Formats: sequence, C-alpha cells, structure tokens
Amino acid sequence: MTEVRAATASDLDAIVAVHHAAFGRPNEGDLVRRLVDAGHATISLVAVDDDEAVIGHVLFSPLTIETGDDGKSLGLAPIAVHPDHQRQGVGHALIEEGIGACFVADARAVFVLGSPAYYAQFGFSKASAHDLHDAFEGGNAFQVLPLTVTGLEGYKGRVNYAPAFSEGGL
Repeated sequence: MTEVRAATASDLDAIVAVHHAAFGRPNEGDLVRRLVDAGHATISLVAVDDDEAVIGHVLFSPLTIETGDDGKSLGLAPIAVHPDHQRQGVGHALIEEGIGACFVADARAVFVLGSPAYYAQFGFSKASAHDLHDAFEGGNAFQVLPLTVTGLEGYKGRVNYAPAFSEGGL
C-alpha cells in the first residue's frame, strides 16, 4: 500500500536517489536539490511504501508570468517513481495529491511540460490556447490547469520556471 505525504528535510537524499534511479542520470535529482536549497520547493510530496521507504516524489515550484503575474501559479516538475514501482499508480497518486495541495495553497493555476495524452487525464490543456508559452519551447507539451474559475484571467505571454531549471542542464 502506498501512502502520499509531505516531504521532509530528512527525505531529501532518498528523493534524489529516486530521481536518479527513475531517469538513469543525476539531472532531475540535482534539480530537486537546487530547488530545495533556493527555497523554491513550494509543495513537495513523497510516496512511501509499507516500510516508509520513499518510492516516488513530485515537486511544485513558483513560476513567473510575463503579464498578470501574481505569484499564485506553480510548475509541476520534476516527478519520479522508482523503476521497481512504476506503472502501479504511484505517479498518478502523487499528481492528484499534488494538485489538491496546490488548490489548498490557493494557487490559481498549475503548469507542466509533459505528455499531453498523460496530463489530460488530470484536466491539463494546451497553454498556447490561452496565449501562454514557456521558455523551453515545449509547444503542445506545455500545458496548464486552472484551479479556479478565473485561474488564467490576466495571464499572458511567457511563463518562466524557477532559475534552478536553467542551471545544471536538464
């Protein structure tokens, strides 16, 4: 049975290890460390197994928006599930819990750069349809989920992730 809970400082090494294992490289785990060190881990959740071992992680960090920025939107990234636990609903549970935590934290919208087919199940849609684009030129893979009726009102232009995303080469 998998439990999703808020990450703690003592989870950081295990979180980084999960990202390294999931991606087979250090980039995403190093990104998590940079975001935590910079104080940009706004929402950080872990999935743990019955032995309380960290088997998955998702992080939401602040974004800036060219027009209409009010500090109330977050970016979903990175997310990882240990290879031994993939395709068992762990990532889905992390994303659902994370979106709920964003809503509770009074976020207006969540942005993600990922598979449109996968993220559509959570309600994400093309950000470009709302005159929003990302610095990474993600095209249709750059998506947004408004969390309120007026979630995207006034937002326009380029959406920038925290500076940690531009450091270290993802």
